[in-house]
Amino acid sequence: MYHFKIIEQEQISSIIPFLKTLDKTLDDSTLQQRLNDMKSNNYECVGAYYNNELIGICGLWILNKYYIGRHIEPDNVIIKEKHRGSGVGEQMMNWIEEYGISKGCVASELNCYVSNHKGVRFWIKQGYKIIGYHMQKKL
Repeated sequence: MYHFKIIEQEQISSIIPFLKTLDKTLDDSTLQQRLNDMKSNNYECVGAYYNNELIGICGLWILNKYYIGRHIEPDNVIIKEKHRGSGVGEQMMNWIEEYGISKGCVASELNCYVSNHKGVRFWIKQGYKIIGYHMQKKL
């Protein structure tokens, strides 16, 4: 039904329409510039496909931090509305966990906005624990 794979760097622009759903104030050129910068910092993106149509994405970072070790960080999970509730998100997370293990990761860590109640429920259902706050300061 659904299949998942890392989107080739040459095709990374295909995720821009998904990213625009998160922040409609960002234009294509800004998003493309940021993606180009992110690619040089080991950013990857997994695509969820249904009948060869890209229907969902999740950015990925593989990081190493002293308190958790080598880990995979899912970032900005976006699924097309008509596929939400179909189990594709859970299947994608299972794929990402296996991918992380294949890359030597010992854990997974992520950020989720406190106002994203559905997201918080989803992550808790996937076995994640709330351990802190995500904080930001504009410079």
